[in-house]
Amino acid sequence: MPHVELKCFPGRSEEQKQKCAEAITKAITENMGCDASSVSIAIKEIAKEDWKEKVWDTQIACDDSLYKKPGYTCD
Repeated sequence: MPHVELKCFPGRSEEQKQKCAEAITKAITENMGCDASSVSIAIKEIAKEDWKEKVWDTQIACDDSLYKKPGYTCD
């Protein structure tokens, strides 16, 4: 039962978010061997000025389980 929570800056259209969710679902089903009906995806918009406090500090900088690390820092 994979669940993905994607956080991004505001500004994407509902169509863009839907296409992204569909692409993520496809990647999960193809690579993790599960059915699409088992996948759930949330997209949460975080304001740019809140990114460091709400995402970087609490979920990126301190997470040793990241399989894809960002190529930026929030220093």
